[in-house]
Amino acid sequence: MTKNNLSIFDELESSVRSYVRSFPAVFTKAKGSKMWDEEGKEYLDFFAGAGALNYGHNEPKMKEQLIEYISNDGITHSLDKATTAKGEFLKKFNEVILKPRNMDYKVMFPGPTGTNTVESALKIARKVTGRTDVISFTNGFHGMTIGSLSVTGNAMKRKGAGIPLTNTVTMPFDQFAQEDDHLSSLDYLESFLEDSGSGVAIPAAMILETVQGEGGINAARFEWLKRVEEICRKWDILLIIDDVQAGVGRTGTFFSFEPAGIQPDIICLSKSIGGYGLPLALTLIRPDLDIWSPGEHNGTFRGNNHAFITAGVSLSYWEDDSFEKSIQKKSAEITDFLEGLVNKYPEIKGKVRGRGFMQGIASEVEGFSSKVAEEAFNRGLIMETSGSNDEVFKLFPALNIDENELKQGFMIIEESVKAVLAEKLVSN
Repeated sequence: MTKNNLSIFDELESSVRSYVRSFPAVFTKAKGSKMWDEEGKEYLDFFAGAGALNYGHNEPKMKEQLIEYISNDGITHSLDKATTAKGEFLKKFNEVILKPRNMDYKVMFPGPTGTNTVESALKIARKVTGRTDVISFTNGFHGMTIGSLSVTGNAMKRKGAGIPLTNTVTMPFDQFAQEDDHLSSLDYLESFLEDSGSGVAIPAAMILETVQGEGGINAARFEWLKRVEEICRKWDILLIIDDVQAGVGRTGTFFSFEPAGIQPDIICLSKSIGGYGLPLALTLIRPDLDIWSPGEHNGTFRGNNHAFITAGVSLSYWEDDSFEKSIQKKSAEITDFLEGLVNKYPEIKGKVRGRGFMQGIASEVEGFSSKVAEEAFNRGLIMETSGSNDEVFKLFPALNIDENELKQGFMIIEESVKAVLAEKLVSN
């Protein structure tokens, strides 16, 4: 099988397949921030498994511990039985992540996917409050199962449900309507809660991403997030932060909401919490909200022992502040690079969005970002687009990417931008 022979996938795999269309190669090997296809072509990975590979591919210490665990016949499947691997992960997560941040949460293991942690969060919020509605925000993305889809903004993905998606109300995300610096979108939201004629009942919860990954790398201002928390406290509404993609260091701190100084009632984690790309999800629940009956939310693959091993190793990155500082240093380099592109090539009509290792450029030129991502792939860089019209090309490198590899990626992106601009000028 070669890069140009993808017929087996065309013949046998469902038409729902997506990323293979953007990255038409048959990949066979990956290490750190690089991947190779069957023809031996090397690619620099600025995609990182859509944020599931924050530590890169086949991180050596995680791989070593995982191989040792498997070789010693460690437990693979255990439902939610107690295992040594789970106990050690829980202890380390509490000691390295929760305690230093003065965070007190019960750790729930739903099914091992991002959508499942969101489903469990919505269920416990409704169970605790006795209310049914949930407020979500424009351009939010929270998963592909029915509950998660109901709080997702993308019209195409919502349509895939095939049924009405109910018991949710969508409100404007920060600067959705390009309001001035005042927080008018939240004034609007609160007026709905205050006015008994608005048709909006007091909800069980509000759910949001601090940086919207699939929705276009929209980053909420910290003062906006603080005001959301204040509204939730005033109206006794539970605040759910979906940190599936923006968490685990992706925005510069372990939790994306840390710089805002807020304390969510429920936190959703998945993707890179497993460290190695192995499926794992956590739902962090304020202890007084943990009123589940045993087995009331379950799943055959809840808790993944192989992922507990690699997740435990990944937490070693966070035992002091050196890793976080390195992320923030490189984040500033990403910002400088993107702002430089926008200024150097005004014809792209671009705007830098996001923060940390979750940034991109939104272009007003129709189709531009998709063409840049396609050109970058042809030049050996894997990068995707996001936003309701794929108007953003986004940079999602591994957090531990080598400085030289980061700069190499910058070079390929700029070359791709220039190539697309040149093509457009010629076609005009």
